[in-house]
Amino acid sequence: MKQNKSWGWNKGGQYLKRIKTGFKGLKLNIKFMLLIILFIETTVGIFSGILFYYMEKDTVQKKISEMEYEMDRQYGQIRKNVDSINMSTQFFLNDQELHAFLVDVKQGKAITREALNTFYHKNIAMMERMINSNPYLYQIRVYVDDENLQEMMPVLYRQERMERLAWFGDGETAGWKFDYADTIFDSYALTQNDKIMSLVTPIADYDNGALGVLEVSVFMETMFEALYDENSDMAGCFFDEDGGIHYGLKDGWDNARMQRALDRIGETDADALYYDTVEGAGLIVGSLEIRELSGRLVFIRDISKEVGRIRNIRNWFVFIMILLIPFLAAVVNAVVKAVLGQFYQILAAIQEVQEGNLDVVVENCGTDEMGELGNQLNKMLAEIQRLMEVNLNRELLVKNSQIKALQNQINAHFIYNVLETIKMMAEIAEEYEISDAVTALGRLLRYSMRWKTPNVTVREEIEYIKNYLKLINLRFDYEIYLSLNIPDAVYEQQIPKMSLQPIVENAIYHGIEQMAEDTNIYIKGIVAGERCLIEVTDAGKGMSEDEVRQLYKKISGEPSSGEGKGNGIGLKNVQDRLQMSFGAAYGLEIASRKGCYTKVTIQVPFQETGKQEETAGHEYAANRGR
Repeated sequence: MKQNKSWGWNKGGQYLKRIKTGFKGLKLNIKFMLLIILFIETTVGIFSGILFYYMEKDTVQKKISEMEYEMDRQYGQIRKNVDSINMSTQFFLNDQELHAFLVDVKQGKAITREALNTFYHKNIAMMERMINSNPYLYQIRVYVDDENLQEMMPVLYRQERMERLAWFGDGETAGWKFDYADTIFDSYALTQNDKIMSLVTPIADYDNGALGVLEVSVFMETMFEALYDENSDMAGCFFDEDGGIHYGLKDGWDNARMQRALDRIGETDADALYYDTVEGAGLIVGSLEIRELSGRLVFIRDISKEVGRIRNIRNWFVFIMILLIPFLAAVVNAVVKAVLGQFYQILAAIQEVQEGNLDVVVENCGTDEMGELGNQLNKMLAEIQRLMEVNLNRELLVKNSQIKALQNQINAHFIYNVLETIKMMAEIAEEYEISDAVTALGRLLRYSMRWKTPNVTVREEIEYIKNYLKLINLRFDYEIYLSLNIPDAVYEQQIPKMSLQPIVENAIYHGIEQMAEDTNIYIKGIVAGERCLIEVTDAGKGMSEDEVRQLYKKISGEPSSGEGKGNGIGLKNVQDRLQMSFGAAYGLEIASRKGCYTKVTIQVPFQETGKQEETAGHEYAANRGR
């Protein structure tokens, strides 16, 4: 057995080796043609497979949603019918004159013809009108165990009539009875083909015991409309509490097929709605518990035609693609041959260049990729010759370029002097608000244009933010206040320059500006062991958890599907500079609550500074002096 297996592996390996060797021996255009066709067919196959898969899935989901709606509608109709039956039952049970009449019958009292006539024309007629006015009811009947009872149709009957019904004798003369024919009269049995269901309730009182039986009935088709509606494409059945199954047959369905579907799917006591395949048919099955009837309603919808239509389109698509393969092969082969013709021309030119001939030119370059390669080769050769000519003058050109760049620079001192002049003019004109704004702008520009070191102290960054907010507040009708709670130790910490400003800017434009009301930006410094935390909190509109997750993705450089404002470039830049300066263990943390606040925390390593040590020494000396 092991030898046969080993022989099979060897045989397979030799076969693959022959394929590989044969592929290497093919012409270059044939190789390209096979690879291109393989790539196209694979791509189209994967794309079409995914497309048709989601088309089928979408169709199934749409039908499931329709089934769910229909089940909810059917359940509402059932509840309405049950409520109608219960109300009618209570009406009859609470009818005092009916109750008194039944007590007289039970006690064997003689009832005069006049009393019977009055009871019939007054009470029975009123009950009949109530029955006829309720479109959901079939009949309401009272059965009395008295052979001498004068029957008053359509309400009052002797018990022998009830004994003709299919449910009588099942051991229980109370509760729900399903799916039986109205056979109390022989003529009904001949003409009444529609099945009915009813709520059977004993009529009794404490003194006289059982007085009769009340049957409130409706058509099965009225109670379970969807099971009998020929215009609906759903079939199904109802499971009663005794295990009985009641089908609502339609064209195209039969009990045996329904039972096979139920056997394949299985019974469940809980509500369920799902798609399954039974004997090659795509079925959507819904199970709905009807607590009011102590049973369960099962719907089945055959969507084989819809699913089959999508699969037929897929099969036709595959068939057409197979037919197109020879045509596609011929076209690809012709294109590859044309492309490789230019390739060999370019290869010959390269070989001449290797021999030292820089004057070679590729002729008749086309507009495709190979033609572009020939054009680029011609340009490269021309550029090489040009570079050889200018190489001796390169240093001079570099110096000239540097001088020209210096000449084009704007002197920063000129800007500061101009701002000072504007400030003096504003003060002379007593426009002190403009003067303060110019002062803030000058400090802001001075800070922004001075990049002697990549890092600054937190104190310097805070001063910059103060000037920034002064200028920002000039734009708005409301005021943005800056609240600070920063210990001296945190003030002296080194952080990358312009790392707090993007956070404050985001707080204004994405958290505060849309609110348009006075608010605060709160900056707090915390020393936590070997870490220093700087929290920037705004009382703006905040973000949801999903928006925070999307922002984290943007900051980390991951692709994001978020549709909110901004693209997180400023915060990503801060995160990158923090991690480049201090390591991957440090950076930004974001916490937010929709409609409340957003807090961005910078984490950097805590470093002892000379000012902190000097302050600590003064405190130690002061303590010794005490």
